[in-house]
Amino acid sequence: MNKLPSRHKKATSAASVEPKPATDSTPENISAQDKPASATIEVVAVEVLELTEEEQSERLNLECRVERAFVEAGKAFMELRDRRLYRSTHRSFEEYCRERFGYSRHAAYLKISCRI
Repeated sequence: MNKLPSRHKKATSAASVEPKPATDSTPENISAQDKPASATIEVVAVEVLELTEEEQSERLNLECRVERAFVEAGKAFMELRDRRLYRSTHRSFEEYCRERFGYSRHAAYLKISCRI
């Protein structure tokens, strides 16, 4: 049976453990060595404004349009595939989707699965 390598570091002599002088003497490196668990992070506050009633209505309208587009695309892909309406120009549905729409076979089938 193969033995896994140990994660423990081997003991070294005291002469090789002595700290070496840092070649980069910037204050950042020194503070990072003195306080390895502390860090300064800048956070920018962004005010999030609530949508007006008109904006909420527009958002819902646009979301419905996107959903309908996915459903319609799924129905169209399913019919193209099932009736093999790509056969005059392409040998496979996958090739047709890739060349005609820039979609992978997976992307086309995902749209087909989204139809209601």
